[in-house]
Amino acid sequence: MTVFTITGDVDPFLHVAMQKGDKIYCESGAMVMMEANLELKGRMTGGLGSALMRRFTNGESLFQQHIEATRGDGDCLLSPALPGGMEIIDVGARQYLLNDGAFVAATSGTEMKVRTQSVGNALFAQSGGFFVMETSGTGQVVVSGFGSMFSLDVEPGKDLTIDNAHVVCWDSTLHYEISVTTSSSCGGLGGMFGNLVNSVTSGEGMVLRFSGRGKVHICSRNPSSFAALVRKYAPA
Repeated sequence: MTVFTITGDVDPFLHVAMQKGDKIYCESGAMVMMEANLELKGRMTGGLGSALMRRFTNGESLFQQHIEATRGDGDCLLSPALPGGMEIIDVGARQYLLNDGAFVAATSGTEMKVRTQSVGNALFAQSGGFFVMETSGTGQVVVSGFGSMFSLDVEPGKDLTIDNAHVVCWDSTLHYEISVTTSSSCGGLGGMFGNLVNSVTSGEGMVLRFSGRGKVHICSRNPSSFAALVRKYAPA
């Protein structure tokens, strides 16, 4: 049985302990080290159509890395593209939707599928436009976020509003809507224009409003804000 363990305090590794016959798959480029009993192959999981959908939906590579313990037990180390934390999520009884770039690795009993979003969410979300990635099957999926990771509980009557760029993944049973403001009051301005003005003056970007019952995993850093800061101070 494959065992995922997150090791290290800052920019941790994902340590994977595999028994002979075990298989996992991960995002292209995630493998850092593996022992000789393991075999690495690049595969277009689910065929060309599924690979293209994942590419346009979640920014994943067309080819994923598949690691199999073909010659005996063995370990490997994986790492996400962005610096930050990781979370190991059990799927089966619950499934999750993933924001762009969140996927790191998964056990062979799981699958990443494509789910359609509402028109409003598609137009404003960073999570794949009209489509978003959703887990299926039974096993474990590992996700990553830029900076530290934290999980939040959404309960009936206790809705949460979270900046879209900080959302890593969320329970698929939760209801969610995209908004450009965290307030229902826009100083006398109505409609979308008022929301946009409030968004600019408050410093907020797009936010996701979650309701229902389930978990949302978030990260502490905003990749877009960080990239803008780097460009600001980078030499011309």
